[in-house]
Amino acid sequence: MKKSIAIDMDGVIADTETHFINWYEREYGVRVGTHEIQGLKEDEMFPEKTAARKFAFTPGFFRTLPLMQGAVEAVKTLMESYEVYIVSAAMEFPQSLPEKLEWLHEHFPFISWRNIIFCGDKSIINTDYMIDDHIKNLDHFKGTTIMFHAFHNVNYNHHQRVNNWDEVLELLGKGVS
Repeated sequence: MKKSIAIDMDGVIADTETHFINWYEREYGVRVGTHEIQGLKEDEMFPEKTAARKFAFTPGFFRTLPLMQGAVEAVKTLMESYEVYIVSAAMEFPQSLPEKLEWLHEHFPFISWRNIIFCGDKSIINTDYMIDDHIKNLDHFKGTTIMFHAFHNVNYNHHQRVNNWDEVLELLGKGVS
């Protein structure tokens, strides 16, 4: 039987950092550099503190997220050896549900609807591995955690960190435990 992996969407297979920055520039006319937001939470990343939350509630935001570089190829590769589930704590933004599903159908059409989980609290997830960018999800996970690098988690080091999808494949190819 294959081992299982829960893979987060936002910040892991979808590039929310770039999307937030682009939307902020479009909306407010100010370009915030990635170096300026390192170590900040989403609600601290812009001078207008409510901007990120506002964008997350704006129709079209989740549907138009750019792909994280290498994500499609890496997920296909992982599916050869693992049972892969896409897991998103999407309930906070209920309008995102159809957008996220459409986005997955467009970019990851090879993932069965049975392997897509939208939830409110990821602590219920019981896979062998979890790849996520949020500490709150990794800290309560019972399996092996893999922290995908993001601006908001740079100051944490109590989970195995990967910086990109090549590092994920290298780590899981070695049978990390």
